[in-house]
Amino acid sequence: MRKKLFLSTLIIALITISLSMLAVNLVFQQQFSEYLTKTNEATFEQLPSRLSALYLSKGTWDPDSLDELSHSLPVGTIITLTDPNGKLIATLNNSMEGMMHGQGGMGMGMSSSSITSWKTKTITVSGPLGMLATALVRYPSTAQILNPQDVLFQSSVFRSLLFAGGVALLFGMILSYFTSHRLIAPLKRLIQAADRIGQGHLDERVTIHANDEVGQLAKAFNAMVENLNRQENLRKHLTADIAHELRTPLTSIKSYIEAFQDGVLPADQENLSSIHEEIDRLVDLSSDLKDLNVAEIGALKLNLEPVDLKHLLGKIIHSLHPLIQEKEITLNLTTPEEPVTTSGDERLLTRLFYNLVHNAYRYSDVGGQIAIRLTPTQDSTDISIKNTGIGIPQDDLPFIFERFYRTDKSRTRETGGTGIGLALVHQITALHQGTITVQSRVGQETEFIVKLPKDIKVTEN
Repeated sequence: MRKKLFLSTLIIALITISLSMLAVNLVFQQQFSEYLTKTNEATFEQLPSRLSALYLSKGTWDPDSLDELSHSLPVGTIITLTDPNGKLIATLNNSMEGMMHGQGGMGMGMSSSSITSWKTKTITVSGPLGMLATALVRYPSTAQILNPQDVLFQSSVFRSLLFAGGVALLFGMILSYFTSHRLIAPLKRLIQAADRIGQGHLDERVTIHANDEVGQLAKAFNAMVENLNRQENLRKHLTADIAHELRTPLTSIKSYIEAFQDGVLPADQENLSSIHEEIDRLVDLSSDLKDLNVAEIGALKLNLEPVDLKHLLGKIIHSLHPLIQEKEITLNLTTPEEPVTTSGDERLLTRLFYNLVHNAYRYSDVGGQIAIRLTPTQDSTDISIKNTGIGIPQDDLPFIFERFYRTDKSRTRETGGTGIGLALVHQITALHQGTITVQSRVGQETEFIVKLPKDIKVTEN
């Protein structure tokens, strides 16, 4: 990859420098040609005074002086000089053929036939006694770069462009080499780290201090590894927790049966009820795991219907009333007078709010308080469930919706539940396209806020 990056950068630099040199050369030729054209125009403006001075110095049109003047004319210029009566005095011609012979062949291949556009102008030569002659000037509209000094200057500029382009290309190669090295080195470290992670070393991290895209990639990579490491730890705890959740009721059932067999306990209604409760716990655990797994893989389908949340919360509170009364908890339900209807699955919503209210009861102190508030808005309904009690540490809040997560690792099922109730609550809320948030103060209170949309947007697969 480093070689490809170096070559691609080098090719881009080479193309850029070549195009730049070509553009500068074309612009220079055009500007230099315009400069020569303006110089020729200035020469023609001085031509009447020069011809007049030549005539007055000799008192006649001296052929040698006229020939000398013709050699100072712009290349390709032809002047037809006539007297006031129209009689031809002389033809002054500084042709390109003469220039080619004078330069020993420089400009070979150029002749007057190669000029496609000409200009003409008529100049009047005057003296003290009046008009001396008329000069008809014919010259190329675009000046040709044939003068030896002009050609030498043009060649010097082109050589300077080549030198500057070569130096720029050399610096481009050096810069491309170091840039490719700097870009590829951290990527190589990322590849090595990815290989080690693939081998199971989830403690691997990448240290890159850059703030560019590669640095952002390294941060995302480290965050991914952190998440993988956390998921791996959760997977290990999940296996242990499931084994524990299954072993506890099974051990209890086994103990009762052995006691029945040994005649230690009678198989009366009370003892059989205890076994029945343990079996119910196993059934509930199995049902919770099944529902949670179905929800997480997206296979849990909603049976949408209008649900009166006010009536639903009333039924849940009524079912938990004996437990709440036994713990001497004060429960306040605040709802509007009119029904609060939303679109949802009544069975799943009942499961959702039963878990939240039951958790509020379980973690409230004896004689504590539970406050449930139902607040409808224009597009959604907010349900707040707050209880006084032990609270949740701030470090545990981001993880409480993960399966089998408990803030107190020492809690048994009696005090801490299975650890999947809140995970199921989170999945049901997400399935209803809602949100759930939690805020808590340790030793004081905990509040769960569920926000459910009134209308669920069903996507068609």
